[in-house]
Amino acid sequence: MILTAGIFALTYAVIAFGRAPGLRLDRTGAALLGAALMVAAGVLTPAEAWRAIDANTLVLLLGMMILVANLRVAGFFALTAEWAMRHAHRPAVLLIAVVLVAGVLSAFLVNDTVCVMLAPLVAETVIAMKRRAAPYLLALAMASNAGSVATITGNPQNIVIGSISRIPYAEFAAALAPVAAVSLIVVACFVLLYYRDEFRSAPRMDFAPKPAPVHRWLLAKALAATAAAILFFFLGVPPAEVAIVAGAVLLLTRRIKPERIWREIDWSLLLMFAGLFVVVHGLEKAAFTPDVLAAFRSAHLNDPAMFAGATAILSNIVSNVPAVLLLKPFVVHLADPHRAWLVLAMASTLAGNLTIAGSVANLIVVERARRSGVEISFWEYVRIGAPVTLITILIGVWMLQ
Repeated sequence: MILTAGIFALTYAVIAFGRAPGLRLDRTGAALLGAALMVAAGVLTPAEAWRAIDANTLVLLLGMMILVANLRVAGFFALTAEWAMRHAHRPAVLLIAVVLVAGVLSAFLVNDTVCVMLAPLVAETVIAMKRRAAPYLLALAMASNAGSVATITGNPQNIVIGSISRIPYAEFAAALAPVAAVSLIVVACFVLLYYRDEFRSAPRMDFAPKPAPVHRWLLAKALAATAAAILFFFLGVPPAEVAIVAGAVLLLTRRIKPERIWREIDWSLLLMFAGLFVVVHGLEKAAFTPDVLAAFRSAHLNDPAMFAGATAILSNIVSNVPAVLLLKPFVVHLADPHRAWLVLAMASTLAGNLTIAGSVANLIVVERARRSGVEISFWEYVRIGAPVTLITILIGVWMLQ
């Protein structure tokens, strides 16, 4: 048990801090090393390690990545950004457009990838309009987190929860889409309030962005595949099957080299997920005894507010996906596991708005902003992120009661 706890603690320490001090070991490497050590130490047999990996989660995430990659190569994200910028003639309208576009796209297309595509477009366009870029980029990051609460395919942690809990896609969306919608309103209101000088009595903006390069045939095919996938999600077909079939069908083309699609896939994220499944299963086997589970049940975590608070804190310590995997073994022992899964999805996602490091989406936006010459400080983010996180999680808990 001590050896297992040590492997787990070291793995999660690297995941929490991003790198191992003095080494070039990143989060993916730490997850892979931790998984290998669990087998080497005899905590898990190789067969147990393989069974610990949730193939549905990895297949669903891979399928969604292929869908998004085709949309990106076809020019969908650039075209969407161009449309929003062309029709928003006031700064406040532009901000609301950024929130809506980021929130709606993130609800279905994995928020991290949406931020990768939209962050440079928003930064460059807002700078060209001679507006302050920080409010719009903060809105992009926070709205992508808030919008991704809505569905199983909104973010990686929801994908994990959907695969493990087996909650139907439509039922998940019916419970959490209203939370996402209200959270988007909260994000827009706080950004408008905090940067009121940017939006008060602002002059009309007439801006003609350059036409976005579009691969029309690929765009039509990718949009059709995405719409069909979303339809089948709601019809109850297993999401992993739908996503991988839709992604595979898009690979049937004579116009696009497959290398262009493979370059868009975050292979390291898939590998990190696989490693974390093994590490957490090793800890579960060695340390989560009946006494430990009983102590967890007596910690008042059947109360959604308490469970949401614990999830939010843990998510900001080790990041949301590792937090979900760590809490997974305990959820089934709560009085109402179904509601607990939904609370876990809501709180682990909305907790990402607390700080820059709270979610990968935030880090992507801040890094892409820096490349465009826009600096967003830790405290500038927290001043909006902290109240947004607190209020949206409280609203989420109330709506899930």
